[in-house]
Amino acid sequence: MRFLLLFLMASPAWAQVTVQEYPVPKGHGIHDVWADAAPNGPVWFSAQGSGHLGILEPKSGKVEFVSLGRGSSPHGVVAAEDGAPWLTDGGQNAIVRVDPKTRAVKLWKLPEDSGYTNLNTAIFDRHGVHWFTGQSGIYGRLDPKSGEIKLFDAPKGRGPYGIHATPDGTVYYASLAGSYIGRVDAASGATTVIEPPTRRQGARRVWSDSRGNVWVAEWNSGNLSRYEPASGKWSTWRAPGDEPRVYAVYVDPADKVWVSEWTAQAMLRFDPQTEKFETFRSSSRTANVRQIHGRRGEVWTPESAADKLVVYRYK
Repeated sequence: MRFLLLFLMASPAWAQVTVQEYPVPKGHGIHDVWADAAPNGPVWFSAQGSGHLGILEPKSGKVEFVSLGRGSSPHGVVAAEDGAPWLTDGGQNAIVRVDPKTRAVKLWKLPEDSGYTNLNTAIFDRHGVHWFTGQSGIYGRLDPKSGEIKLFDAPKGRGPYGIHATPDGTVYYASLAGSYIGRVDAASGATTVIEPPTRRQGARRVWSDSRGNVWVAEWNSGNLSRYEPASGKWSTWRAPGDEPRVYAVYVDPADKVWVSEWTAQAMLRFDPQTEKFETFRSSSRTANVRQIHGRRGEVWTPESAADKLVVYRYK
């Protein structure tokens, strides 16, 4: 294992951050990551290149792989309330669940007439319904209790990408090609299109803070933006550096906002109160951090171009 210590001295509001890297065997094409809520619990990741669910045990550094089936190419991973990881599998055009204890794999195939949906990411709402996106121009829901799947055509066609739910259970997704965020009505499945103030910004991923505000990673514009549903207000901050590309966003339990920026190959932490960014550069020349996730005191990232998982621990 390799360790790198970083000290943030600019302000007493920022705690010391340590960075630990976990190498992952090459050839698996790691993509997204999801940390179990329990301290020292497993960290799940999608191995898009090899068709596996990856499982990291942080204490030992052990990495295990579970085959998801022939032709598998998983993109996103998210854990249900019972701790089981679920994956959006573009290769099998299916939603996949892996039992966290037995490693048994269960698939829900999308309807045959859906074609190639390019499944992307998913989230559970407060009722345990699994909502997912497909970049080909769809989004959908799977009821784990009944197994029923419903697909919906996205406004503006192709583009649905990142997805998340607010504390009250409202589901929002981002459309990369459509440059909007969509609010989903759980009853009807209909989307309300919400346009960010920057045109053609390339909204890529979204995450809610504890107050239900929606944070947006804007790929084309290089902005981090925030939408406040209660008032309809938008706020926008440009990421530091020249021609930034903001890929993913995650809001930690303290409502600090973490984003991955691809031009500088850095992780950024943003404090909404001071409106200041802090920068953490990868030890690798090219990291390509995709989905970000965390649990109390930890933020986990997959460096897809460097074959490693990285955790930022803070107090």
